[in-house]
Amino acid sequence: MFGAGDDLDLTALPPAYQAAFAAQQAALTAEQATRARLEGEVRALTEQKQRLEHLVREFRQALYGKRSEKLAADARQLAFEDLETALAEVEEAKLRSTGKAPPSRPAAKRNLGRLPKELPRLERVIEPASLLCPCGCGAMVRIGEDVTERLDIVPAQFRVIATIRPKYACPRCQEGVHQAAAPAHLIEGGLPTEATLAHVLVGKFADHLPLYRQAQIYRRQGIDLDRSTLAGLGGLLTAVPSAIG
Repeated sequence: MFGAGDDLDLTALPPAYQAAFAAQQAALTAEQATRARLEGEVRALTEQKQRLEHLVREFRQALYGKRSEKLAADARQLAFEDLETALAEVEEAKLRSTGKAPPSRPAAKRNLGRLPKELPRLERVIEPASLLCPCGCGAMVRIGEDVTERLDIVPAQFRVIATIRPKYACPRCQEGVHQAAAPAHLIEGGLPTEATLAHVLVGKFADHLPLYRQAQIYRRQGIDLDRSTLAGLGGLLTAVPSAIG
């Protein structure tokens, strides 16, 4: 009999028992791994279910709720996007769990040949690893090319405009210091330029992008502009739209 604190010496067992014990341990480890994987899938499916139920409640509210409680057009479009994304995630998770190949879908509509010609183009030429003929005839001759165009987006880039006004003085007289006048700014002594202010105003009033979301976007690019700073641009946030309207 072995005590509770005794260690079982497997080498003292017959080889058949050692193999059976090792197989049992391997099966137990595989069972634990399978259980952990299934628990993770259950959690993911539960989150997806809750998300879909939330979207369904929003749609029901938009369709059957009171007029004052119905979603605006932009909110409905956003809800449609969320629903399509959630359904795609569920379908992808289902395919991964079953190991089946995704079903064939009709060819997606493409904008081939419709990219504006005036857009700047960055050409990248990919040459073969060798330009020598495999049969040893010498260098091969270029007879054509395949061109594939894709639409690329460069994120908004921040830059600093440093205005330098040199000071000049005559070393032989006392006529004082001469310096160019400072240029006029929309916000005297303010941090943002006129282009930055226009960007914030368009984002808020034209694209319906709240200031706190704009601050989050700027923060991801390393620029710490608090919402209160954006809102503190003065009466321009409300006066400019009415003035240009």
